[in-house]
Amino acid sequence: MKTPDYITFTDNPQNTLNELLATFQPDKVAFLVDENTKAHCLPLFDQSESELIVIKSGEIHKNLDTCQYIWEQMTDFGFSRKSILINLGGGVIGDMGGFCAATYKRGIRFINFPTTLLAAVDANIGGKLGVDFQGFKNHIGVFQDPDGVVVCDRFLQTLPERELRSGFAEVIKHGLIYDKNYYKGLKQSAFPNYDWNEIIKKSIGIKGAVVAEDPKEAGLRKILNFGHTLGHGIESWYLNSSKSLLHGEAISIGMIMEGFLSLKSGLINESAQKDLTEYILKVYGKYELPPLDEVLPLMLQDKKNVGNQISYSLLEGIGKCGFDQKITTDWIEEAFDYYENLK
Repeated sequence: MKTPDYITFTDNPQNTLNELLATFQPDKVAFLVDENTKAHCLPLFDQSESELIVIKSGEIHKNLDTCQYIWEQMTDFGFSRKSILINLGGGVIGDMGGFCAATYKRGIRFINFPTTLLAAVDANIGGKLGVDFQGFKNHIGVFQDPDGVVVCDRFLQTLPERELRSGFAEVIKHGLIYDKNYYKGLKQSAFPNYDWNEIIKKSIGIKGAVVAEDPKEAGLRKILNFGHTLGHGIESWYLNSSKSLLHGEAISIGMIMEGFLSLKSGLINESAQKDLTEYILKVYGKYELPPLDEVLPLMLQDKKNVGNQISYSLLEGIGKCGFDQKITTDWIEEAFDYYENLK
């Protein structure tokens, strides 16, 4: 599996940035950071000739109000269409910074330095950019590949274990939907005892291969949404509450439930469904579920839906996934009950 051309692996992010800037010759450069990446990641770079935009961390700030602030900052800095925005952060920074760059003056260059596992293996590959809107996840956005993605596993050393575990959900998903042996290999080590550089390269290869075949999610790319139809609904509910649930934690719930739906649909056998459930529970434990009647309206806004039909990507075995599966509300209720009754 070929890594997308715009991705570079490095041990020296400053040197790699220098090479990219020498290629693109921008007139102005700005770093986009939050308070965490400003403190822990920005010191690895020479900022003497760059501007700095600092936003608040967290999915709750991934909205048009923050975009307006970013656009205002770039305008105040005198950014032209030859300028470059460097997004230094996790999925929120990459999604939102990329969206702001792709829409500022109809599009300027941007380079992403993912600083979380989630961003490295998932959010920075495939060109999906956007923000949340009125409580709906990634409701406003565009498709646009970065001009560069620079992966450096040194950044993972700055992560709390909860954030690392959140990103690991996408790694598990990649094995479940595409590569049975990858999934088996993950199970042979206990989280977090992995060679993360190898994990990142493998997962990027899987997502890159899927996206290359279906860039705009007309078909095959939908398999990357396994665990996300229910997971995003649950995550969106938490965004509108006072409680905290990270993206990967929501996806861990979604994968267990959608594994159950895969079994109910006759697509996988009970052994496979039991295996994935036990493994995900071992890594994540259980989380509190929101009321189903409050999650369903959020799921109706899922971008894969056609009309009012909720569409699912379900497993057809470990390492294989289908898409555009239609599930009744009764089965969704059963999936909620199944998760709640797990020990």
